[in-house]
Amino acid sequence: MEALKKPLFVFVGSLFVWALAGLLEPSVALAELVSSSHDEEVHDDHDDHEEPIRLSAAEIREFSIEVLTAGPIQLPVNVGLSGEIIINPDRLAHIVPRVPGVARVVYKQLGDQVKAGEVLAVLESRELSELKSAYLVAKERMLLAETTFKREEKLWKESISSEREYLDAQNNSVEERIEMRAAKQKLHALGFSQSDLEQLSFSIDEQFTRYEMTAPFAGTVVDKHISLGEMLKDDAEAFVVADLNTVWVNFTVYQNDLSSVYKGQLVRVAASDHMPGKEAPISYISPMIDEATRTASARVVLSNRDGKWRPGTFVTGELAVEEVEVQVGVPKAALQTVEGQIVLFVETAEGFAKQLVALGRANDTHVEIIAGLIPGQRYVARGSFLLKAQLAKGAFGDGHNH
Repeated sequence: MEALKKPLFVFVGSLFVWALAGLLEPSVALAELVSSSHDEEVHDDHDDHEEPIRLSAAEIREFSIEVLTAGPIQLPVNVGLSGEIIINPDRLAHIVPRVPGVARVVYKQLGDQVKAGEVLAVLESRELSELKSAYLVAKERMLLAETTFKREEKLWKESISSEREYLDAQNNSVEERIEMRAAKQKLHALGFSQSDLEQLSFSIDEQFTRYEMTAPFAGTVVDKHISLGEMLKDDAEAFVVADLNTVWVNFTVYQNDLSSVYKGQLVRVAASDHMPGKEAPISYISPMIDEATRTASARVVLSNRDGKWRPGTFVTGELAVEEVEVQVGVPKAALQTVEGQIVLFVETAEGFAKQLVALGRANDTHVEIIAGLIPGQRYVARGSFLLKAQLAKGAFGDGHNH
């Protein structure tokens, strides 16, 4: 103490000299000196003499503070993956008109829901009219040829007509039947059913040019390239329909992690903190490594009937690759950050005390403690944030930290 008096006296004297020289008000100089000395004293006392937080049993129950005994736990070690949601390619249809034509009616727009067989648009096609006409002509000629053949067959059996006439009629009937079948197959290839062909008639003119584009299955229109009055070629992609009841997640797997990833392994997929994750098994792992990225691809199929998993979304995946026993493990919720340091609150005879800890391996819920907590020691597993608040405010409830 005697050693501090002389420097303090010299410093105070210097302040008065500055004040007499008009550089500083004496009252301001003394106030700053006293304030500075007081702050240093409080800071030193806080660092060196931080008291444990004392709570009664009733307060512990009231604030749902849970105290557990530190000990070994089985800690699943996870591998983190990054991926992207894509449309299931097996349930994606690129709808083309198959015949060139002009769009006369467009029923569906981008984002519309469609049913299987529902008409998306109607084209007016000259080429289709020619195909239908050729079919009807071939059908009539076949019927005529069959009638002629039956008559000639009867006459030949009655020895009225020659065998040559009978064979010519038979040959003509076969040829006309082949022509009719060829014309029919062309219409079947365009999506016309047998029922559609049976209803086809020369008496209904609009049937000849009308071509309906229909949905192959129930889904959503995710792309559209057709507008009213537009001329479309037979290979133009007019609509894209996707069944989004299931989606794929393509994950990137680094070469070092491939030995721990296998088909059927459960992956927890998460898109954001506001959306609950979902578990699904790995259905496919690419057999080859990409030469540029040195990664493989792993696929997960997700049920998406609620439509929450949107294609194009980036997601993360967690899969447990092994389970290890650690000597001391605690829930992540027990950890708090105080003045930039990771701490736990441990139970002592005087109350709950802050304890610095060092962390080891971890997963989503638990973490290994490699220093700062020993087996058998009691620590706050739930409600530690309330004790952190006590440190910050210096009082808990009615001030029971005294």
